[in-house]
Parts: sequence; structure tokens; C-alpha cells
Amino acid sequence: MSTMSNEPGTRAAPETARVDHLVVVAASLEEGVAWCERTLGLTPGPGGQHPLMGTHNRLFRIDSPEFPAAYFEIIAIDPQAAAPGRRRWFDMDDEALRARVARDGPQLAHVVVRVADVAAATAAWRALGIERGEVLPASRPTPTGLLSWKIAVREDGQRLFDGTLPTLIEWGPVHPVAAMASSGARLAALTLRHPQAQRLQQALQAIGLAQVAVEPGDAALMARLHTPTGEVTLGTHARPTSHG
Repeated sequence: MSTMSNEPGTRAAPETARVDHLVVVAASLEEGVAWCERTLGLTPGPGGQHPLMGTHNRLFRIDSPEFPAAYFEIIAIDPQAAAPGRRRWFDMDDEALRARVARDGPQLAHVVVRVADVAAATAAWRALGIERGEVLPASRPTPTGLLSWKIAVREDGQRLFDGTLPTLIEWGPVHPVAAMASSGARLAALTLRHPQAQRLQQALQAIGLAQVAVEPGDAALMARLHTPTGEVTLGTHARPTSHG
């Protein structure tokens, strides 16, 4: 789906990475749920707490033939949790991002990509001079048992490439979509824009991600979804656009 051609001598890895979930950051889960109902016409399902990062979330499915097992995460800092001993994931401690969320409300901030071997994927990026961070084990309890995964998080919590370089995740034996009911929403397209589009494309090719388009331009994520109220496009640094 990329709109860019490979660099001469660059060989793409087999298509082994997949879009796992979109991340919307909210000042509180209550604000995130209200935004979701207003913007997408649906109430997100339950999520859980992340003791490692002092965050909590709400989730719903957006899987489609083009994006199998994809879901949507609304995440916020958990006011009841102890502060973590490190910077939170997804730039959630970044003052500029927190100010934008406080001013403009919940917003699409990031995308997480699942891989079969997160250590190998981070090594592939390191070979390109891109340091995605330490691979951390994480988990949270669910009504059906412990959900576990490994995720690459930088010590400074940065997303990189202005939020357009995906975070990498490797799931344990159970993927969370297995416990989610249908939401009536599905992901139709995902586009990453960045001034360093060629370098971003090279990074995606190195892990075998071929589901997203990469375009040159001002840094942005653009996600087009079919929802119960019609087609909606979400974009970083932009208000949601309804198409009917």
C-alpha cells in the first residue's frame, strides 16, 4: 500500500508485521469515552490497568480484511495508580502532547505494530540507526486470565519521527481482540506522513510492514474508519472529519 518506491539496493523483508492498534490519548478515560461516542458513534468496550506505566485504557475492535485483528485504544494516565519510575509510553509525559490534549481534547497520537519477534525487529531498526528502545515485558489481568506482551519503549518515552514511527509489540499466547465483541467499526486505511518519508518507508520495509501508505509532507497519522455513523478520518494535529 506504500505510495513510495524502494530505494535502489533496498530489499523489503517478507510481510511479517501488521497494524495492531491505533492509540488515542485522552486527559481522562471519561473524556476519551465521551469523545468516542461523539466522534465515532460507539461506546468503547472495557480495557484495563497498566501498573508498569500508570495508565489505563478502553478498547474496541476495528479489524477488517485489510487489517486483521486490529483494535482501537483510548488511553489516559490512571489517577489511582502510582507514578511509574520512568517516562510513560507514547510520549504521554511530553508537555507539548499533554497541552494539545488538554486544549483540543482526545486525539490520535500513535500506531502500534505487532511482530513475531520484537527483539529482532528492534535490531533491524538499530541497524538503520533508529533506536526504538528497550524491550519490556508487560501484562495486565483480565476476566479470562493474564494478558501478556513485550513492547519496545525508549527510556525517554519518545515515539520518534514525530509519532509516525510505530511502536513494536509482540503478544503472548492470547491477543486481546479474541475477547472483544464486534464494535461496528473497521479500519479502512492508514497513512503516515513525514518530511523524512523515504527513511520512514525504509524502516517499515525492514520489519515487513506493507499495510500502510507513506507520504512526504508535514508529520501526521491519518486513519480512515467505517463507523456506525459513517466514514470518519482521524488525523494527528487535526479535527476528525466525517464523510457521511
